[in-house]
Amino acid sequence: MISCTTSIPDEKLASIMGCTVKDHTFLAKKPGCKGLAITTSSCWGHCLTWEKPILRPPYIKSFQQACTYNVIKYKTVQLPDCAPGVDPNFTYPVAVSCTCSKGCNMDSTECESI
Repeated sequence: MISCTTSIPDEKLASIMGCTVKDHTFLAKKPGCKGLAITTSSCWGHCLTWEKPILRPPYIKSFQQACTYNVIKYKTVQLPDCAPGVDPNFTYPVAVSCTCSKGCNMDSTECESI
């Protein structure tokens, strides 16, 4: 049997949980253009998630949330040195605000690990 204990008080745990806007940089690229480093805002954080065993199917009850966009805007930049006939425009999301949400919108959020 594995036992886990924590010395972090509950009020401190509450301050660790949450979802917020954070800046990060990524390399925007597409075939036929050179890449461009872009700094944008996205959603980062930890949201309430729990599961517990139950005696009837499905034998587990869970509650899972993902940190995702609440309000989003889009920005477009032009990638450098594109080949002839290649559209240099690159559009990406910018987080204005974030929230913990039970649903995962695959249009704007990486949902594979949920």
